Amino acid sequence: MSEKKKEGKWLFINQVWLVKNVPFFLYLSALAVLYIYNVHHAEKAIKDINKTSRDLKNQQYQFKMVRSEWMFMTKQSEVVKAMEASGIKEILEPPIAILDSVENDSKKTD
Repeated sequence: MSEKKKEGKWLFINQVWLVKNVPFFLYLSALAVLYIYNVHHAEKAIKDINKTSRDLKNQQYQFKMVRSEWMFMTKQSEVVKAMEASGIKEILEPPIAILDSVENDSKKTD
């Protein structure tokens, strides 16, 4: 009789208990797969965030460099130097206001 009991058991686990708990083992397996997927997805998201952060810093650096170059190039002295090469010179006298004689007469009568 002791031989019959030993044949039906595998290290304190019998075949009936194993078959009875198959849905639970499948549930645990599904949870393990979901956990692994979640870890991979989180790592990928972190890598994407780090890459985006590096790209943003690079773009900010480029923007600041271009803006500083533009600010330097649009200074009056730099514009004058650039235009001298094409023959255009800076006007040193202030502009003269041209007034219409009709407007002057109407202002005097008011």
